[in-house]
Amino acid sequence: MLRFSTAGESHGEALMAWISGLPAGLPIDFAFMDRELWRRQQGYGRGGRMKIERDSAHFIAGVRAGQTIGSPIALRLENRDWKNWQQAMSVTDPPGDAARPVASPRPGHADLAGAIKFHLPEARYVLERASARETAARVALGALAKMLLRELDIEVLGHVIAVGGARLPESTPVTWEGLRALAAKDEVLLGALDPTAEAAMKAEVDRALRTGDSVGGIFEIRARGLPPGLGSYINWDERLDAELVRAMVSIQAVKAAEIGGGVWAATAFGSEVQDPIHYDPGPHRFQRPSNHAGGLEGGMTNGEEVVVRGYLKPISTLRRPLASVAFAGREPVKAAYERSDVCVVPAAAVVGEAMTALTLARAVLAKCGGDSLYELRRNYQAYWRQVREF
Repeated sequence: MLRFSTAGESHGEALMAWISGLPAGLPIDFAFMDRELWRRQQGYGRGGRMKIERDSAHFIAGVRAGQTIGSPIALRLENRDWKNWQQAMSVTDPPGDAARPVASPRPGHADLAGAIKFHLPEARYVLERASARETAARVALGALAKMLLRELDIEVLGHVIAVGGARLPESTPVTWEGLRALAAKDEVLLGALDPTAEAAMKAEVDRALRTGDSVGGIFEIRARGLPPGLGSYINWDERLDAELVRAMVSIQAVKAAEIGGGVWAATAFGSEVQDPIHYDPGPHRFQRPSNHAGGLEGGMTNGEEVVVRGYLKPISTLRRPLASVAFAGREPVKAAYERSDVCVVPAAAVVGEAMTALTLARAVLAKCGGDSLYELRRNYQAYWRQVREF
């Protein structure tokens, strides 16, 4: 079973990532992993932290001679900002005068609930772990999942649909050539497929910046090349659509997720929503003229593209803080302010790709797993033959 975890704090010495269950013999594309980490740091509206960090993954365990060896993989990502926080975030010594307490909780963040839960006098250590800086470690792990999936000709990419009130027109074609071109750009604005829509999104970010506010949006992740039958309808916790939604809303600031046309489908008639089924005897496969189901029916892939959307609320840290209460004394104050972004929707899309890739890789391994890439590929190809012969 594919399992993974992360550790580390936003201003700690480093982030750590751990993954177990990848088969032996998977070639590691180190440049691709660093590129994925770079993509996460891009986008119009990012804050000053991204000018400090230059994320690159350092492998500690589980990889030798450029390939996985079947054992757990451990990664380390340096926090360059650590040099400015060594005393405040010391592992051994009390911070003393160097302490940087978060003295008043920020509405929308983990500050208040976390301080209450762990019985902390202020929210510094809550902020440090709850921060979206943690997603850099997940993107590194997601790059490994993407490497595994592409060995099986499965591709996962994303794009931005909306920022604030600016939205990609429904008529915009979403092609794999377009998605690949977005991922290959050396200068990332807002990750939209349409330049006019992207300009409108930029205006939304500019407006939030001028007023000391922040802005959210919607991103979409697509996956192609998956066979029908990944996931299961047998038990509630084996449904792949549920796993994908869980993966999306695990991303900081994502408050909702959607499979296919789920939001629209809730107010449409069944005859409009369900995807008709055709059969083409040439390639021996069932086909559908539409994909409102987003590639998932009954908790399983159905052979069409998987389509998942994440709905990202505006970042909680505001330069124009909202009302709060001081931890000490409980008097009304303005919420604490930490250096922050104005818009992170393009970065969230990259994290969404990572979480989708990890979830799909787990489903593939559950269905066709093997201890080596050779065994996995053999099992996977055999399953595809079974599908085509049905």
